[in-house]
Formats: sequence, structure tokens, C-alpha cells
Amino acid sequence: MTVLEIVRIYTDLVKTEREIPEEEPQAKEKINALRTKYHELLMAKMREERIDFSDRFDAAAKAFALVREEETKYGGK
Repeated sequence: MTVLEIVRIYTDLVKTEREIPEEEPQAKEKINALRTKYHELLMAKMREERIDFSDRFDAAAKAFALVREEETKYGGK
């Protein structure tokens, strides 16, 4: 997978997790587990591609910045 593919999945999972109501803890837990998995994949791929980030929060911020950049460049998904 490319960095951009991982970024898109990761950011979609973050957005999805935010939309799940607190009354659905099992759904939130499953999405959270997937989000964590893709966040780890993202950081590994960023290291492989020599994309600098200082910590997991910086990696997440860069993921969202990449998505915004792509949406601006190509007009959405």
C-alpha cells in the first residue's frame, strides 16, 4: 500500500469513530482497533518513505494534511 492509501483509510476511520454514538461501545472499540492498526501502518510506511514526523500526533496531523492537499489538488476523493 502507498502512504496515501493508508492515509485515506486511517483518516476515514478517525472520522467514522467520531460519528459513532457513545451508546455503541462495541462499534467504537472495533473502529478504534482498526484505527490503531492503520496508524501503526502509517507510521511504519512514513519511516520507510523517509517522511519525518516527531511522534504519533505529528504523524496523524501529517496524514490529515496529506488528505487535505490531495482533495485541494484533485477536488475530493
